[in-house]
Amino acid sequence: MKIRILNEADAQLYQKVRLSALKINPEAFGSTYEREVKFSLEAVAERLEPAKDRFVLGAFNYDGSLVGIVTFMRENSLKTSHKGNVFGMYVAPEGRGQGFGKSLMMELISKAKNCDGLEQINLTVISENSSAKRLYKSLGFEVYGVERNALKFNGQYFDEDLMVLNIK
Repeated sequence: MKIRILNEADAQLYQKVRLSALKINPEAFGSTYEREVKFSLEAVAERLEPAKDRFVLGAFNYDGSLVGIVTFMRENSLKTSHKGNVFGMYVAPEGRGQGFGKSLMMELISKAKNCDGLEQINLTVISENSSAKRLYKSLGFEVYGVERNALKFNGQYFDEDLMVLNIK
């Protein structure tokens, strides 16, 4: 297993995994397959360009296949720059149960701690996704609220647990 920051050269690999995520678990993401399948490779590459307070991590298995992704993005306004957010966490079915998710999150937390002045990392997770919640709790994240009907997909509502990890 190898975890590293993705960059523009990884756009095609990332897009394949991201689109797969949106197809396999559409309820878990704010975006949709129909929206993102229209993104050009250039737009995806732009999304992957690492910055000081924003990066996308990829988890690669033994044969070099990208099997997991997660994005970190720090808030950029004066009053919220003490917070960072986790987005788009996904491990492909063939990589589940092998520690990819935990490794991705541990690396994200480690890299986020290098952001000067960052005090907390926030994420949201579908309330019924017990395996993801177990993972996040094992890393120290705590539920601080629930957003009812946070997402609506195919006429069905999904609640999201709001979770935080204090790193200060």
